[in-house]
Amino acid sequence: MAKSFAPRISKKEREVIHVDEKHYKLSDEKLLQGAKLDKIKLKDIQVKEQVRTKFNDDSLRELAANIKVNGLIQPLVLHKKGGRYTLICGERRFRAMSLIPLEEAPCFVLDNKTEEELMAIQFSENSSREQLHYIDRADGVANYQKATGASERKIVDALGICKTEVHRSLMVAKLSSDIKEAAKKYDIEKYVLLEYDGLTDGPEKLKVADQIIAGKVVSRNDLKKVIAGKNLGPAKKPESGIQLPKGISAQTFLKALTSKSKEMNLDSETKKILQNLVNETKEIVDL
Repeated sequence: MAKSFAPRISKKEREVIHVDEKHYKLSDEKLLQGAKLDKIKLKDIQVKEQVRTKFNDDSLRELAANIKVNGLIQPLVLHKKGGRYTLICGERRFRAMSLIPLEEAPCFVLDNKTEEELMAIQFSENSSREQLHYIDRADGVANYQKATGASERKIVDALGICKTEVHRSLMVAKLSSDIKEAAKKYDIEKYVLLEYDGLTDGPEKLKVADQIIAGKVVSRNDLKKVIAGKNLGPAKKPESGIQLPKGISAQTFLKALTSKSKEMNLDSETKKILQNLVNETKEIVDL
């Protein structure tokens, strides 16, 4: 028997937002376990400082137009405490909906979460869903460490990022606000800031800082011209201790290591150690 279909509805006649739990899937079932899907009025949502601090006005308008036509694909994530809703994830979506404007939105509502758990959820959601600037990412890692007192190793487990990335993020986060703002304004390469941090304190480093803040040093090539003849390696290398055999390239080593680990019958802990080794080696190759 042939199937029958409902008549096609034009975009103008469609309802913009449909809240039906079966249409949504939690992006991280572990972090958002116990969340309930509900419609919440935007005016009842409190917005605190988020991981993301850089927003593009044109991008927000485009997102608002998309939400107006297609609805909100991914709900906001809120935390309910004392009858108040606090935005945990989705500030970009929240801002875009405020431009339309919409009165309410579908939201995943959490309760009974610790501050540490909320920070981990916020970091994970922002990092995976939207292109997060490395400065905001670094500040997010540093804020998590400051709030929890966690070691770098514990941060790796809590936020799900490799040890090298945690180490470099903490290095970037401690730089001056002027340099970090310039990095976002002029899209300065991350490794420019890492290499700047490795320079010996003195007049030359101050000169480099002025050039970075003015937007005149945005790439490693620019940095080479400013500090000609200086060693451009970062001050603190990842604590990997990796030494490649003579005559073998890093890429070949990575492929061989990955292939060999798949052939071996290893326990989960050993597999995790090998994967961390591969990730850290990739970081060194990228540098």
